[in-house]
Amino acid sequence: MEAIDAHEVQAAQDMLRFIEGCPSMFHTTAAIAARLEAVGFTELPEGASWEVEPGGSYYVTRNGSSIIAFRVGARALAVRDRFHFQLAASHGDSPTFKIKSAGELAGPAEYRRLNVEAYGGMMDYTWFDRPLGIAGRALVEEDGAVMSHLVHLDRDIAIIPSVAIHLNRDVNGGFAPNRAGDLCPLVSAGVLGEGSLDALVAHAVGAEPEQVLASDLFLVNRQQARVWGAADEFVSSPRIDDLMCAYTSLEGFLTAANSACVTVYCCFDNEEVGSNTKQGAMSTFLPDVLTRLMAALDMDEGEYRRALSRSMLVSCDNAHALHPNSPSLHDAQNSCVLNGGPVIKEAANQHYCSDAFSRAVFVALCRRADVPFQTFANRSDMAGGSTLGNLSNMQASMHAVDMGCPQLAMHSSYETAGTRDVDLTIRAMQAFFGTDIRIDGARGFELVSA
Repeated sequence: MEAIDAHEVQAAQDMLRFIEGCPSMFHTTAAIAARLEAVGFTELPEGASWEVEPGGSYYVTRNGSSIIAFRVGARALAVRDRFHFQLAASHGDSPTFKIKSAGELAGPAEYRRLNVEAYGGMMDYTWFDRPLGIAGRALVEEDGAVMSHLVHLDRDIAIIPSVAIHLNRDVNGGFAPNRAGDLCPLVSAGVLGEGSLDALVAHAVGAEPEQVLASDLFLVNRQQARVWGAADEFVSSPRIDDLMCAYTSLEGFLTAANSACVTVYCCFDNEEVGSNTKQGAMSTFLPDVLTRLMAALDMDEGEYRRALSRSMLVSCDNAHALHPNSPSLHDAQNSCVLNGGPVIKEAANQHYCSDAFSRAVFVALCRRADVPFQTFANRSDMAGGSTLGNLSNMQASMHAVDMGCPQLAMHSSYETAGTRDVDLTIRAMQAFFGTDIRIDGARGFELVSA
């Protein structure tokens, strides 16, 4: 393998800065919106009428935690029977612990702890003995109205302490922590009293505790993200799944030009808990946006349905890299490695949305861009995970491929991926967004320079 170069390291460091600025799904949406506005995108509130023009760039948010952006190519309406969308979809949430509304636990003795419950399928043991912050949103009453504010207690606020081995001699033989007892973060040994959490949150948003009517708050692993290794081969950070794909697909979307179609970037909330919320991939958010932009372009329902048949989605969610200590857990012929390029994921049970047609599109794009790519499939005797691709396709059906970056320790509080894969995935997504993909049903396709 060639040495990691300075450009690849810089691309990885840029991604890590993005991740560090996104401690919750609400911050992720705000960070993406700020990036879009900085390059000229216009916000379209869901509750307002929309004006959309060829050549324009726009974005829409829902719940402050999901975002869809789109660019209408200047020539997208020139040949209406080729009008179509090219979309990428990732998710901005990650497995963590959510603080309950009554979020404080008193005792034993003078201790004060947080009352939390699991959000998503995290590996519980990885949350022990880590410096923890708190992030999310708070609804604050002010001047006769109630407004949403981002909350980020960007300090080492809490820790979940392990029990000493002297008190649990069998711990190395196996430990299944109880989430109602073993995983309550410690925040005070006696100095803080009742209402301290509410006071911290209120202070963070410049309000009094009684003004904070409700909040969605999550634990944040505050370990520093980093490029590491003797040869700078690795990146490690909290929330690599799926902010690595959210970032690389956003970079591809923003840096590729395509005047021939409508390019769309989606970052959904709640993938880690099933996507079946008003802002998840299985909600009406995506078809609501697509049909409204069609109407704003004076195109009807029939044209929308025909456009979907010519459209292509890349579902962007990370893949399991070959584990160095457990290679037997992987399919020998369909495993992927760090720094080997983006991964096309497939499953016979259709938990991934890839099929031969969509795979061929992505392979052809990668070959045109000289980007190496890999294949992932689970061992045939092991159940795999799923992604948001097929869920979003239940609402807006089109050709779709599941793609992701290879990584280790998925759903750990601190995950690891390959430095080079950041740049390679950006290049693959630039090729996707920068090419006019002309699809003829399931009969075939043509890739045309946009």
